[in-house]
Amino acid sequence: MRILLALSLLLISSVSVAAQRADKISWAHGDKNFDGYLVWDDASNKARPGLLMVPNWYGITDSAISKAKTIAGKDYVVLLVDMYGRDLRPKNPDEAGKAAGGVYADPAELRARITTALAQLKAAGKKAPVDTKNIGAIGFCFGGAVALDLARSGAAIAGVATFHGNLSTKLPATKAGDIKTSVLVMNGGDDKYVSAESIVDFQKEMQVTKADWQFVNFGGAVHCFAEPDETGTVPGCLYHEPSYKRSMKMMRNFFAERFTASK
Repeated sequence: MRILLALSLLLISSVSVAAQRADKISWAHGDKNFDGYLVWDDASNKARPGLLMVPNWYGITDSAISKAKTIAGKDYVVLLVDMYGRDLRPKNPDEAGKAAGGVYADPAELRARITTALAQLKAAGKKAPVDTKNIGAIGFCFGGAVALDLARSGAAIAGVATFHGNLSTKLPATKAGDIKTSVLVMNGGDDKYVSAESIVDFQKEMQVTKADWQFVNFGGAVHCFAEPDETGTVPGCLYHEPSYKRSMKMMRNFFAERFTASK
């Protein structure tokens, strides 16, 4: 009886300590140090696909870590990417705009930073149970533009999914065969920050590259539709619950297909 009780208490204890975790992971690129987070549910040591997650223009925040935990669930190991460097953490829209603008201004450096972050996730097997043969990337707003550029770089990953992201790039036009991953772009149908012209140009780019791509407009949604905490931070930025739920389901279905296909 005592043995059974002890085993029961041990089981309860082991269950109680198993939880989602967010472990800081640091790396260097150029003359900067970067601090991101590896996020996963440690209730199981089973290897699972990895997702690079590039947050919006605020970069690494408590809110971004919370979003990464929600997305990781029990399905993924998420690397929440720091695109700014350890010493830059914007506190308001003005600071965030300047930080994102600084990264946009040097597209080659932008690509180099996200490529370095991808290498960190691929090397994280000893720190988290990530299946390094099944890697994808996602991004929100500014982060969506970064994730798309990772696809344009020819990265050999399973897929890239973006939420209300900038569709343009300052780098040379991609050519047939340049994009080697599948692309899912989810956009607010009434997003004033994404012009009709940029949508047309993006679709032409995908056709020229002969990429495997999808572009989805969510009716009634504007910028920030997939970010509950961003409503009202800037004009035209509004959370839209129906589109958020649909986009999350669409993203998970997309990666379920892609990770199966890539095995």
